[in-house]
Amino acid sequence: MSFVLVGIGGAIGAVCRYGIGLISAEWNFPIKTLLINFIGSFLIGLFAGLFERVNVSHNTKLFTQVGLCGGFTTFSAFSLENLTMIENKEYGKASLYIFISVISCILGVWLGKSLSKVFA
Repeated sequence: MSFVLVGIGGAIGAVCRYGIGLISAEWNFPIKTLLINFIGSFLIGLFAGLFERVNVSHNTKLFTQVGLCGGFTTFSAFSLENLTMIENKEYGKASLYIFISVISCILGVWLGKSLSKVFA
């Protein structure tokens, strides 16, 4: 049953990620991946904070955190985009992207956990 819940959550997360990827953006920067990673980090923080205060089943945690958030976030795409920038000798852009991504995603987790206190 755990595999099914993770799979369903992952499918939902992947479809949501694909939907955001369809949004038109005329930036010469991987803004959609950055946005997806921030939203995913925020959501996993929100879930983690809520689950610290509200007793939920292990299956609920698997569905939301492993499945939904795992299927939604795109760290592999982030890594490939950075490697491509590095290979193209765009070191400043890659450094900026890494810095913004790490800081904003940690901030997203913190914001999500902070907001979770309102709900529990």
